[in-house]
Amino acid sequence: MLDMKFVREMPDEIDAAMAARQTSWDRARFFELDGRRRALICRVEELQATRNAESKKIGALMRQGQREQAEAAKDAVRAIGDEAAVLNDELGAIDDELERFMARLPNIPAATTPVGSDESDNVECRRWSTPPAFAFDPRPHWELGVDLGILDFDRGSKLSGARFTVLAGAGAALDRALQSFFLNTHIAHGFTEFIPPVIVNREIMYGTGQLPKFEEDAYHVGDDQFLIPTAEVALTNLHAGEVLDGASLPLRYTAGTPCFREEAGSAGRDTRGIIRQHEFTKVEMVKFARPEESDDELESMTAEAELLLQQLELPYRVISLCTGDLGFSARQTYDIEVWLPSYNAYKEISSCSNCGDFQARRASIRYRDPERFKGTRFVHTLNGSGLPTGRTMAAIMENYQNEDGSITVPEVLRPYMGGLERIEQPAAGGAGA
Repeated sequence: MLDMKFVREMPDEIDAAMAARQTSWDRARFFELDGRRRALICRVEELQATRNAESKKIGALMRQGQREQAEAAKDAVRAIGDEAAVLNDELGAIDDELERFMARLPNIPAATTPVGSDESDNVECRRWSTPPAFAFDPRPHWELGVDLGILDFDRGSKLSGARFTVLAGAGAALDRALQSFFLNTHIAHGFTEFIPPVIVNREIMYGTGQLPKFEEDAYHVGDDQFLIPTAEVALTNLHAGEVLDGASLPLRYTAGTPCFREEAGSAGRDTRGIIRQHEFTKVEMVKFARPEESDDELESMTAEAELLLQQLELPYRVISLCTGDLGFSARQTYDIEVWLPSYNAYKEISSCSNCGDFQARRASIRYRDPERFKGTRFVHTLNGSGLPTGRTMAAIMENYQNEDGSITVPEVLRPYMGGLERIEQPAAGGAGA
């Protein structure tokens, strides 16, 4: 959430930020609400002061035997109280509307975020390795996986509907190996691992910016609770409402969890295979940093995700998202795109974002550093995929496929898979070896 004082004092900057994001805001309505709110606060404070003064007179008038004047003063106090109650009700309604208004304003892009209209204006920063050159016609992972008996789309659909998949045999082992490899790497680099709940309350989804804007993409369960779309939601809100010790920053957290997304706005996109599923496993990175350190922490988080792909020897490129393609809560984002032969293109596999104090303001996460400043300030929060196992599995299957339909297991994963070097056709009646 943006600082209301900043919005009030710098509306031209808000105009420019919203224009860069290819959206708009109702500037006139904001100032109408904000002006009425401040006028109401002043009037209520005046009434309270008058009420206090009149209340003090009542006792003195009674002691002086001026009962008639005392009763008149009581009537005046009651009238003031009635007026104040009406105004406080109006103030509460305006506060609620202002909160809803502010909750729908996206973050202001960082100065380093490229200005552009849509994904076509994103800026490529770098590439690593080159796509493989096959001596045969490569096949898509959805065909390879079915033939190898490690992806079962029919049974996934039978159990849960479209965009659900059953992983079997070596497919299940590969998913588990990836998660362990990702987590072990992050932990070795100073991240603390968590296993948070996958069901969270409404205010937790609000804290990271999933609500109210993206409610249609979320799975609603129970009594106004939600299945998490990413572990970012739970990890960031671990410190909701808290004041952190500045000496402890930056904090680096990681978690591997199931993730759930309705994908309401993605009809027809990536419907084949395991690129865009309603349920998938992802290892997430989250950081809490001082404002002056958050840009560096974004760079190191992106490098952490890149390191995973480098160790897997998967070709990728890094893209700096432009203002028109930036996520709601982010001020700067790098997307990492892995090469997928079935698309003959790079596809997003990780997104690393610096949200500034946007999420911290919504979730009320502050820090204290008495050697630098008095009081408290909002931390900066960052998040990044490190990585989703499904998309990584698809990339491995397609880039490591062999002409006979088998898949070579990347060397770095073999210790996690009992030394298995190749996923081959299953024996009769079995699942992928």
